[in-house]
Amino acid sequence: MPKLSLIVAIAHDGVIGVNNTLPWHLPEDLKRFRALTMGHHIIMGRKTYESLNRLLPGRTTVIVTRNPQYRVEGALVCGSLPDALTQSAGDEEVFLIGGAELYREGLAQADRLYITEIDARFDGDAFFPQIDVGQWQLVAEERHVSEKGLAFRYLTYDRKVEN
Repeated sequence: MPKLSLIVAIAHDGVIGVNNTLPWHLPEDLKRFRALTMGHHIIMGRKTYESLNRLLPGRTTVIVTRNPQYRVEGALVCGSLPDALTQSAGDEEVFLIGGAELYREGLAQADRLYITEIDARFDGDAFFPQIDVGQWQLVAEERHVSEKGLAFRYLTYDRKVEN
């Protein structure tokens, strides 16, 4: 089974989205997202795919939906996260990119978390689940300020290995 990494941008109060969009514009984070996910499988829910409204170039798109008739040309469509991981076999690192429901399910199985923590409040209707910090070890942290003055941090966590 490939290593599962969750990649997400989170604002105060766990906000990750509003009306099926990102409530902020952070070009620096989009560049990082592209660099990390390029050449890999990206797993997402149907609503996340429809918010993008396109396949992301250079990556294999895997869409999880309960609708067995759902099809997107050029993408793999699965009925569950375990099926999506099976479809992604052969890739050493697979990225789960949203939405909130899949993040909740994927957090229990994830090996790594790539979090962009945005130091601002936004109204939202989609939230990242609470992270049990006892299960994770911070392995990298970078502080930044966007061109528009928005403070944010890149945090990378690896799941702690039980002895």
